[in-house]
Amino acid sequence: MKQIDRESMGAAVKLGFFFAFTGLSTLVLALTLSNGSFGDRNQYRAIFSDVTGMAKGDDVRIAGVAVGSVSKIEIVDRDRARVTFGVDSDVPLTANTNATIKFRNLVGQRYIALTQGADGAKTVLKPDSTIPESRTKEALDLNVLLNGFKPVFQALSPDDTNKLAFEIVQTLQGEGGNVENLLARTSSLTSTLAGRDQLIGDVITNLSTVLDTVGSRDQELTDTIDTLQQFVTGLKDDRNAILDSVDSISDLTDETSDLLVQGRPALTEDIKQLNGLTKNLSSDRNLSTISNAIQILPIKTSKLGVLASSGSEFNFYLCELKGSLTIPPITLGPTTIVPETKLDLTGPGVKVGGQRCDQPGYDR
Repeated sequence: MKQIDRESMGAAVKLGFFFAFTGLSTLVLALTLSNGSFGDRNQYRAIFSDVTGMAKGDDVRIAGVAVGSVSKIEIVDRDRARVTFGVDSDVPLTANTNATIKFRNLVGQRYIALTQGADGAKTVLKPDSTIPESRTKEALDLNVLLNGFKPVFQALSPDDTNKLAFEIVQTLQGEGGNVENLLARTSSLTSTLAGRDQLIGDVITNLSTVLDTVGSRDQELTDTIDTLQQFVTGLKDDRNAILDSVDSISDLTDETSDLLVQGRPALTEDIKQLNGLTKNLSSDRNLSTISNAIQILPIKTSKLGVLASSGSEFNFYLCELKGSLTIPPITLGPTTIVPETKLDLTGPGVKVGGQRCDQPGYDR
């Protein structure tokens, strides 16, 4: 009998341990699923214009880490929602904290994401404070968005549809305001296009006329394209000659540049002397002389023509050469072959006319 009582006592103790362990595990699981915590939490409130899908117990996260949960949702001012949520007391919030409702999964669960504003406030947000609507954003309404994708979803497999929907959620979560602005601008664009229906119709009609004209000239267009192709083919075949010509032009340019560089001093000097000549010719005295010579020249030319046409009286001979002549040196590289030579022809001069100059009167 005592042995049976001992065995019963052992079984009862084991059963008690089992119930205690099971109860503790159930409590931990319940706290985990409900996002519960054994620590203290500070309560805050946030005003949203739309909290569709939000429920009590949803997570509150900072940088993806759960730091609290939603404890209460209520209506304020008839068309606004006030969400009360708790945050672990060891996680301080700043006065410029923003609250955004985001999708947690495709089932439709939401969570509140807390972020610090761009103005960088360092003041700690006191417990029981309220985040104004200007610092909150609601989640994107996927029902409106996904209804527009019904034709696409009908052509996709269930796996592809789920994947596409998940990617859309990941991309657009927290961007409800931007999507709303995009839809508003799209609506404005479609309204504008609808108001230009007649203009668009005229453009399409004119384009149809242009295409008909081009279609009627199909043979000419084909010939033009063939000719252009032959031209391009010819350029391709002659590319070596064209490249050689370009190289030759480059060489010619270099030679011309060198020639100009070498001749520039002489050309500069010629221009300088020409400038001096024009200055001398442009003086009043020289201009008068040139003008008189030009006026007399026709008369002198006429008289010389009459004189030359009457016989051989118009003959000139060189009888005597007087003066001095300097022959410059002739050099070949650094070697002088013939030095500079001076010829003195002064005095009696040099008789070069021969017998014709011995006739009487020629010396005068």
